[in-house]
Amino acid sequence: MYRIKTLNKISNVGLAQLDRSRFQVGDEIENPDGIIVRSAKMHDYVFPEALRAIARAGAGTNNIPIDRCSEAGIVVFNTPGANANAVKEEVIFAILASSRHMLAGSDWVKAEAAAGNDVLTTMEKAKSRFTGPEILGKTLGIIGLGAIGVKVADAAITLGMSVVGYDPYLSVTTALQLNSQVKVVANLDDLLRESDYITLHLPKNSSTVDTIDADALSKVKGSVRVINLARDGLVNEDAIIEALESGRVAAYVTDFPSNRIALAKNTISLPHLGASTPESEDNCAVMAAQQMQDYLENGNIKNSVNFPSVSLERSGRMRVCVLHRNVPSIIAQVTEVLGNDGINVANLTNKSKGDLAYTLIDVDTELGQNVADDLRSIENVLRVRIL
Repeated sequence: MYRIKTLNKISNVGLAQLDRSRFQVGDEIENPDGIIVRSAKMHDYVFPEALRAIARAGAGTNNIPIDRCSEAGIVVFNTPGANANAVKEEVIFAILASSRHMLAGSDWVKAEAAAGNDVLTTMEKAKSRFTGPEILGKTLGIIGLGAIGVKVADAAITLGMSVVGYDPYLSVTTALQLNSQVKVVANLDDLLRESDYITLHLPKNSSTVDTIDADALSKVKGSVRVINLARDGLVNEDAIIEALESGRVAAYVTDFPSNRIALAKNTISLPHLGASTPESEDNCAVMAAQQMQDYLENGNIKNSVNFPSVSLERSGRMRVCVLHRNVPSIIAQVTEVLGNDGINVANLTNKSKGDLAYTLIDVDTELGQNVADDLRSIENVLRVRIL
């Protein structure tokens, strides 16, 4: 019986993926084998001895101490693409809202009505202040062409926009999914100069913080509209406020407002609503649960942020799972231990991801605890599981 602890309210649609004859699931679980989490902060979380995996029901993992997990041999999963449609829809809203001033118009109508004024009489004179451009024929620059960026590109093209994309880490899989009408540029400056609207879809790390800063904003068209529904910190706060004041940026829409941004000129501040749909929460929870189950039961890894994706069909009586650092001779030492114990390898696969690696081995014989202990004694081995 595997024990799965939930740290937030996780969709029951997702948790239903875990067969209760094999999984015990709940927020009161002690010493869990796995944790499913949404936004709960885990940086001060004390990892129990049994913990083998953490599944984030969402794309971002900034709330999880990845380095500490890696050292403990804990696989961290996320669910890329599961909330992509929900975020895409919010981006379309942001493009339109940043142009047409309809939110401000709605607020004006409510204020007039609350003041006792006849809205039908006063609105014709007032509506000119809410005039804004159409998006048809305008250029949308998409920084980050992952699952969300691809969907945003498709939607924008359907709405009659031209699309310029930039992603220095564009994968072959994503490139094949990208609409042929998207103009992919190799230089961010080209996107900045061409775009009437700019939307960011990047993870937050040392190379992406302040992607939109004063230097970037010095290269944009006047009256550009900037949208950040991805991560806090991708847009430099001082720079965007200054550009809003000068009019170089006509509007800024963000899901991650500070008090300064919320009160700044021509901003639309939202309370991190990108994935706040029941469909998205269900999709993320389903993917998280399925990935957790496959890893705990079969040792397969898909969509891990710290260890490589490795999958192997069962071909022996037992399976050996070895999480280790990506250094020379580990595989040789592992197979030597098995050979010394008279164990025949039926199948083996190994992949690496940066400084970490994962080896899956199917064997033809039953394995005792001594084998696992011998494998754990190998230097640079982080965790061993026998399934």
